[in-house]
Amino acid sequence: MGMSRPIHYAAPMSGYCDFAPGHPLHGPYHDTEYGFPQRDESVLFERLLLEINQAGLSWETVLKKRAGFRAAYAGFDVDTVAAFDETDRARLLGDPGIIRNRMKVDAAIHNAQVIQEMRTSHGGFARWLDAHASEEGKPRDKASWVKLFKRTFRFTGGEITGEFLMSLGYLPGAHRPDCPVARKLARS
Repeated sequence: MGMSRPIHYAAPMSGYCDFAPGHPLHGPYHDTEYGFPQRDESVLFERLLLEINQAGLSWETVLKKRAGFRAAYAGFDVDTVAAFDETDRARLLGDPGIIRNRMKVDAAIHNAQVIQEMRTSHGGFARWLDAHASEEGKPRDKASWVKLFKRTFRFTGGEITGEFLMSLGYLPGAHRPDCPVARKLARS
């Protein structure tokens, strides 16, 4: 089993900063993506889809299959995935380049449709996230985010939602304060 990212929601401390730097898969993700804010819809959708597929597996497994996910899910194009039909579901469930789990495949298609609706309701996925980032003038906490995600998306429990939001900087904890990447993020 590959390395997984430790999850520390209570304090911004991450063991991921200990082993990821220099690793051929974890290193680039840790150094250039994890904890970095994103606005692009396909990048946000990719991150959500990958976090959902990580459930029950290691993050290394997901990173190894990332190119397979990109190919299978049309470059994470929300409109294309939202239109997937039973033929596409069968293709995905037979694709050894991805995680072949019907609930995760169905969640990807459903969640793409939800993201499409966010264009009308909020101007897009990033703006939806921004609109919900605070509650009563304070940053939304993990428990509140989880409730919101469970009402909005499929296959988004506590760990999936927490890692998704941490990976985008909406929740703290992606990097230890003494990690060079944390210092880089603080400067930007």
